[in-house]
Amino acid sequence: MNFRYDINGLRAIAVIAVVIFHFAPALLPGGFAGVDVFFVISGFLMTSIIFRGMEKDTFSLTKFYIARANRIIPALALLCAVLMIFGWFYLLPTAYTALGKHAAGSVTFISNFMYWLESGYFDSSSHSKWLLHTWSLAVEWQFYIFYPLILLALKPILSFERLKQLVVLLTLVFFIFSVYSSYQWPNASYFLISARAWELTIGGVVALYAKPLSHSSARWVNYAGLICIAMGYAIVDSKMAWPGYAALLPVGGTMLVIWANVQSTFLTNNRIFQAVGRWSYSIYLWHWPIAVFGYQYEISHWWTIGIPLSILLGWLSFRYIEQFDWPSIRQFKHLWKAKPLWIAASLSAVGIVVLAQNGLISRFDPATIETIKTAQHSPYRDQCHLHEYKPPANSACDFVDKKAKWAVLGDSHSVELSYALAQRLKKHNEGLRQYSFSGCPPSLLQEIGMSKCTRWYQEAFADIQNDTNIEHVVMSHRFSWTLFGDHTETYPDVPPQENMERVNRILNSLDAAIIQLAKKKETVYVMLPVPEIRKELRTLLTQAHADSADMTQVKGTDTEYYERRNQVILEHFKNAEYPDNVVFINSRDAFCGRKACYAVDAGKSLYLDDNHPSVHGASILADMIMQKHLALLALKPL
Repeated sequence: MNFRYDINGLRAIAVIAVVIFHFAPALLPGGFAGVDVFFVISGFLMTSIIFRGMEKDTFSLTKFYIARANRIIPALALLCAVLMIFGWFYLLPTAYTALGKHAAGSVTFISNFMYWLESGYFDSSSHSKWLLHTWSLAVEWQFYIFYPLILLALKPILSFERLKQLVVLLTLVFFIFSVYSSYQWPNASYFLISARAWELTIGGVVALYAKPLSHSSARWVNYAGLICIAMGYAIVDSKMAWPGYAALLPVGGTMLVIWANVQSTFLTNNRIFQAVGRWSYSIYLWHWPIAVFGYQYEISHWWTIGIPLSILLGWLSFRYIEQFDWPSIRQFKHLWKAKPLWIAASLSAVGIVVLAQNGLISRFDPATIETIKTAQHSPYRDQCHLHEYKPPANSACDFVDKKAKWAVLGDSHSVELSYALAQRLKKHNEGLRQYSFSGCPPSLLQEIGMSKCTRWYQEAFADIQNDTNIEHVVMSHRFSWTLFGDHTETYPDVPPQENMERVNRILNSLDAAIIQLAKKKETVYVMLPVPEIRKELRTLLTQAHADSADMTQVKGTDTEYYERRNQVILEHFKNAEYPDNVVFINSRDAFCGRKACYAVDAGKSLYLDDNHPSVHGASILADMIMQKHLALLALKPL
């Protein structure tokens, strides 16, 4: 195949969009769709190579894999090695453990599964994952493995034309699945090949079926394709289900540009885009860790330094790593001589060692180690906390082998609190039952419909109400997140109140739950919002460590922000008319001073991430509940 200047220009358009999105997302909200452009290009090129080889009966699976390894692994492995060295000096054990795990996953091309299981691509925690962007390389590599295997397996039983039709059929099936799964399982769809495969195979459709166009038609098709890509970058954003039908804009645009096969247009074949296109893979590799560095250390206007630095490091990597002439392997029995595979194996081993040794925590002084160790979650989190529906009667956790007199009802903010409170209740020979469902808001008055959360909440509420042994109930939710969503994009401003009807519906359900519980139970304790800190705990600790700052007290956010962020729910509780046996627990008193709320206090971590209290933080809240409870008991007449 002759060198395609249009495809090389498309690579530049793709990587520029991704880089701008990661350094300044407000400038190009749909820039992440540049990855989808890369996928179509890869599908086109790989299909061309495979079918041309099969048609001539010269296709070698071993050579195909080694060529891909030589192209992808060396530059990726260098990046991982540099980050592991950097992490040794600057990252705390929790962050270094995660980096080791992600490095091993990156060079073995399974990182997309890791990130899917951990969280979403657009979550605030993404800025603490130095190798998050390698998920797309994992998707491509998985395509490289299975796509030729499927075609070669079917070659003896299908004609060449039938194989081509199969690619079209697979594209349609994968696209339909992608649209459905993007709404049903958004995180999985973003990261996994099952929802991305159509973007790769659709490039194959162009390779197999595109017919040459006339000169004038080709130019119009080329312009139409570029406009579609540009519209995709401008219109889509991180709130859309992706990659669903909206991905047709950048994907379809890329198809049109490849089909047009115009090599002379200035839009793609100019000196700058051609250079950036050649360096695009290495630029893509280096830009994200550079962006994370600026985020971690809060460097103002970092994009002015970060983008040029990404291009410089991309060029150096292209010049001295990508263009290095790795020995070719002609026979499968000599596969062990493939140096890129040994490089990947070595980096994977290093990552696994760091992961197994918990980030090599012995590198740090005892005080820092103690701070890190206090960032613990409940040992029963996986066992007792629900992410999918289960009947509450069968899934609620009882702490202490006695009939529970206490119950905790809420979302993930109640998990560590349940455990900490249960430890205190042991001393009083009382049991506790935990009811928690991830991200589930108060929904007592909602119609159940298809909502598993609403069904669970109403059943859990009924379970508590009907259990005459339960006398005291603690309600703990991440209220402002429930009402308005996450705080990070608009930090430090309160998110806009776009859907007050929904907000009021949740507040009405909350009031109904509190009032009905108060009628049947002796006491209802309501936990006021736990402060959300400005960044993940490990990010703040890493920054404090790098700055040689005092780690016995690390600021999380301002009390002024806490008040603004939680203004609606705090005002609601202030004005609500609840029975006298409803008692509020002010978490601000546990986490904040007069002007600041802390992520670490007295050398102990109060959080797990940027909003969930650690067991230590929850223990302070549990002590506050017990103090209130014992005080109320003392007021009771004998």
